[in-house]
Amino acid sequence: MPDLSHEFGGDLFAGPTGDLALAAGAALGRQRVLRRLLTNPGDYIWQPDYGAGLGRFVGEPAAPERIRAVVRSQIFRERSVARSPEPVVEVQAGDDGRVFVGIRYADADSGETLSISFRVGEQ
Repeated sequence: MPDLSHEFGGDLFAGPTGDLALAAGAALGRQRVLRRLLTNPGDYIWQPDYGAGLGRFVGEPAAPERIRAVVRSQIFRERSVARSPEPVVEVQAGDDGRVFVGIRYADADSGETLSISFRVGEQ
């Protein structure tokens, strides 16, 4: 079932017919995974345990293994992420302290391989 299309940190936008844009299938799943990883626990008052809160690592010494563990502990909470093959989570800390996250996973419904990449703290 389609839902409003919304990339984390962005605005809603118009679709091709002038209505609000919708997302479904793998695109919707990708948006939900990103939203879960970047939302702080407690930010959704109806689901206080929702969210990985990767933003809490901003300003801290780079901790790639901790970030990887948090991502892995949260990603399977989204129905759109297939359990097999297992998602690949890569976390790299740059010399300047910036942390980059790359995730490859299979969409549970279509089997399509999807990628998400972002820099922690800059969405």
